[in-house]
Amino acid sequence: MIKVVAVITAKQGLSRKEFLRLWNVEHPEYVRQLPGIRRYRQNPAIEHSKGWPFSGMAELWFDSVADVKAAYAGDEAKALFAHEHAFLEDVQWFLAEEREITLSA
Repeated sequence: MIKVVAVITAKQGLSRKEFLRLWNVEHPEYVRQLPGIRRYRQNPAIEHSKGWPFSGMAELWFDSVADVKAAYAGDEAKALFAHEHAFLEDVQWFLAEEREITLSA
């Protein structure tokens, strides 16, 4: 399985509440439309006095790199990207293969 890992930064001027509404409530509807998507997970950064360099991380699972390419080549991805422009300042991403490591011996 191939995973798209995206670290995101909220658009300047958006309140945390508005950012989370756009990402957590509205955006999944766009992600669900991507052909071949198997799983989707959001990881919002917790509020902290430090101020993190990112607002959160998203994970999207596909069966193959070819499926990722196909998903992001269609009209569904165009709609998804247009929606992201409403609430994201920046997106940095990479493809990964997940490896689970057992902690107990």
